[in-house]
Amino acid sequence: MNILLDTHVLIWALENNPTLSDKAVAAIINADNIVFVSAASVWEIGIKRSMGKLEAPDNLLEEVSLHRFTPLPINLNHAQLAGKLPHIHKDPFDRILIAQAVHEKLTIVTRDESIFQYDVKILKA
Repeated sequence: MNILLDTHVLIWALENNPTLSDKAVAAIINADNIVFVSAASVWEIGIKRSMGKLEAPDNLLEEVSLHRFTPLPINLNHAQLAGKLPHIHKDPFDRILIAQAVHEKLTIVTRDESIFQYDVKILKA
């Protein structure tokens, strides 16, 4: 299975946070799965860290690499699809993650119930 970590799940995974469901942890550590991290999540973390709204590792990119997560850039197809999604979720970072998951046929690992309303594969975090 190819999975995309929602931003909060990325942070929880890096912290080994026990909040993550057993199924989510199993999927993330399964060597047969490719675990993607979106550029949008790194961007969101950077913005929220600079505003003092979030704690995250100073060496975020190094941590992503150490965990062998695969970077997922944002491309024009993702951006176009994000703009066409139903207006259920207003957060632009989440909308791009949804679009990436749909376009790349990824399962998004999240606990954000607004995302559950989209036609996207989900693994509850």
